Amino acid sequence: MNLQIAALLAQDGLTNGAIYALLALALVLVFAVTRVVFVPQGEFVAFGALSLAALQNGAVPKTIWLLLAMAVIATILELVALARRRAAARAYMLAVAGWLVAPALVAALLWFAAPLKLALGWQVCLAILSVTAIGPLLYRIAIQPVAQGSVLVLLIVAVAVHFVLGGMGLLFFGAEGSRTPAFTDAMYQLGGINVSGQSLYVYGVSALAIGGLYWAFSQTLYGKALMATAFNRVGARLVGISPNFAGALTLTVAAALGAFSGVLIGPITTVYYDSGFLVGLKGFVGAIIGGLVSYPLAAAGALLIGLIESYASFWASQYKEVIVFTLIIPVLLWRSLKTRHHEEDQ
Repeated sequence: MNLQIAALLAQDGLTNGAIYALLALALVLVFAVTRVVFVPQGEFVAFGALSLAALQNGAVPKTIWLLLAMAVIATILELVALARRRAAARAYMLAVAGWLVAPALVAALLWFAAPLKLALGWQVCLAILSVTAIGPLLYRIAIQPVAQGSVLVLLIVAVAVHFVLGGMGLLFFGAEGSRTPAFTDAMYQLGGINVSGQSLYVYGVSALAIGGLYWAFSQTLYGKALMATAFNRVGARLVGISPNFAGALTLTVAAALGAFSGVLIGPITTVYYDSGFLVGLKGFVGAIIGGLVSYPLAAAGALLIGLIESYASFWASQYKEVIVFTLIIPVLLWRSLKTRHHEEDQ
């Protein structure tokens, strides 16, 4: 291996690592706020990339049917819960508007906009919006009813959701993969090394997304509410922050980050209905390096995973996945020895 090959591998590793970093941040956020190890995060990646591919072909993403079905189920659950509490009429109107009308408007927008074959930027926004809308519905249907359960129960529910969404992906998109066009075909020379504009695009957009999350968490009211819930769920509840609202907002952010990652990874590799699971697992390894609590460490761990994967593909391509996932063992062992164990808070 010479310096040029090493630089090219580093470029690929950082490109993949930037995408893994977005997923790692989403996983850390979801776990911190809801205590859910969010296994289906990768499905949002696949849905985002494949929805964009469908829009570029002028077809309506079939996930709108999933969106509408989930909206109906979530609305029924919410109305039943309001009836048990004997809520005011205004609460019923808000529930219908939030859980049924808003997703229906997103589905209608996709239905009418898809055949128009809009510019790439608009198609990206539509693909991300279509997947993001699934996030809060997923929380309301699958997680909120068992939100007070143990971490093990929440993990089992997350695994079940993963299998359901994986099956839906196969039904909606088929077994054939799709690859979206690159956002740019530009090539740049940096110290005698070719750097693709697509890689620079991924670096820049990922950095902006991470910076936007940092700004939202530190400067906005909703972001501070999420951080308060992550640090102390009981304390946040005592000062009036609804855990259900925090959970729904968290899944919305996670779905948006997953769809955003799918849009970024679509031009790099062919995406299949189940491709997101492996990508999500690598983001999970990065999150584990951060202990599922530290956002900077999770992002750094994800970048490290991307670099190790890239260099492993050069030295031992048949074992690169084994090498990446084996990293989790010493990290877990070190954290197990270092961390003081205690019973889960009730």
